[in-house]
Amino acid sequence: MRDKRTQDPAVSVEQLVLGRAVRELRARRALSQEQLGFHSGLHRNYVGAIERGEINPTFRTLLTVAAGLSLPLSEVVGLYELRRPEHLPAEVAP
Repeated sequence: MRDKRTQDPAVSVEQLVLGRAVRELRARRALSQEQLGFHSGLHRNYVGAIERGEINPTFRTLLTVAAGLSLPLSEVVGLYELRRPEHLPAEVAP
């Protein structure tokens, strides 16, 4: 059986980049996954799944994550944009 993350490479890379952005922003706020989950109304396991790129969160979920981080959604999306592979040198891209 194939790993879910390898079924659609285009989606998995985007999900991984988004997850890394969420993790980085959470770390900057010195929040645990459990704390972010509490502030976002999400289970900590769900926060972890987002950060690992295992799921493709909905727009509404991204809004709640941003609110849990006390950030505008534009900051979450902005960091995602900066971390996208097309914006990174080839030797740094995931």
